[in-house]
Amino acid sequence: MTAELKKRVAILEGMLSIVGACIFSKDLEGRYTYVNQAVLDVFDLPEEEVLGKDDSHFFDLAQSREVIENDQMVMRTGKILQKEETNFVKAFNREITYQIIKKPLYDENNNLIGVCGIANDITEQRQLQSKVEDQNKLLDIVLDNVAAHIYMKDDSREFIYVNAKVSELFGLPVEQIIGAKEQDILPPEMAAHFHESDSELFVSGVKQTIEETVSDDDGNTRHYLSVKVPFEQHGRKSLIGFSTEVTELYQLKEQFRKQANTDYLTNLYNRRYFVETAEREFKRAERSNAPFALMSLDIDHFKKINDKHGHPIGDVVLQSFATSLSANLRDEDVLARIGGEEFAILLPNTPFEKAQMVAERIREYQASNPIKTEKGDILAKVSIGLVMKASDDINFETMFKRVDKALYQAKEQGRNRVVAHN
Repeated sequence: MTAELKKRVAILEGMLSIVGACIFSKDLEGRYTYVNQAVLDVFDLPEEEVLGKDDSHFFDLAQSREVIENDQMVMRTGKILQKEETNFVKAFNREITYQIIKKPLYDENNNLIGVCGIANDITEQRQLQSKVEDQNKLLDIVLDNVAAHIYMKDDSREFIYVNAKVSELFGLPVEQIIGAKEQDILPPEMAAHFHESDSELFVSGVKQTIEETVSDDDGNTRHYLSVKVPFEQHGRKSLIGFSTEVTELYQLKEQFRKQANTDYLTNLYNRRYFVETAEREFKRAERSNAPFALMSLDIDHFKKINDKHGHPIGDVVLQSFATSLSANLRDEDVLARIGGEEFAILLPNTPFEKAQMVAERIREYQASNPIKTEKGDILAKVSIGLVMKASDDINFETMFKRVDKALYQAKEQGRNRVVAHN
């Protein structure tokens, strides 16, 4: 080797030693014949402990089989291979993903002598990309179902920018909105609503996150979650707004709230909501010294109805019973299903005599009005316990225990009756 050639080789090796990518060559047996410094850093070994050894010394081939398969493919086909390759490095006990280019290596007589390649570590890039892809999937779900409106305005109420969603919302082309003032293109009520919240932003100079409600031309109410950010542009106070329609989410929230408080079968309030409401009503009656009645009801021999006719018919009985109870109560009364065939009623501002009349009316109705089902008429009589708030009731729980006892007495005394305690 001439001095000039040695010089060039030295320069080349020096250049390859500072390249961030892993550069290597292997012989036909997969043993390393050249590695640059980046490869040595990956293996955490000096050059003399790498050259002449194959990948089994450095990679867990049970988890990194593709490194061997890719080398063999290049040497078998004679084609350049460019792809991603994941290797499990023993030195660091972790997977590293590379973007590789591998090509066959020939001698001066064009005989295949091995493979050479370049590998760029893209592990962090792939991890970040995976996170971004996951976030994008979530974002796509949101954007596919929620309309986002983006706009910019200055403090003179002139639109500087709007996107297509704003154009669709306003029913005007983008070109007609930009440069126009909101009061000139929007209904007066909508323009005034926007101006009020925008003015607060310009005064405070602080980002706002607010809920906005707007009625469209058809009278439909739409809900938006808006983020407004203040900024200055060419000395003009301006804002950029991001308004996302959350009408469906708002409606779902209302549905979930209702479901959380409602018995799925009878559509009455459930036990949790009933107790929470009763505790509030108890405290209100305590403050105002107003009469407060509590009623507990149980369908007589309901188990026999289920056993004889089946649970689907039992469900029909419960639903019909709930409907008839509702028809016998005032709007301010609170009716709930608190157990299988057990119901409870709060009667605020109701004297004892009036509460007794309501209880008897319910009992008489149930005793004389059979419930129609596909398996015939079923008479669902009811036992009722009734109590009034007493001075020694320290909370609603004590009152609830007393009404439960009254209901038990009604059953013990033969059912289909009201046991009331003033």
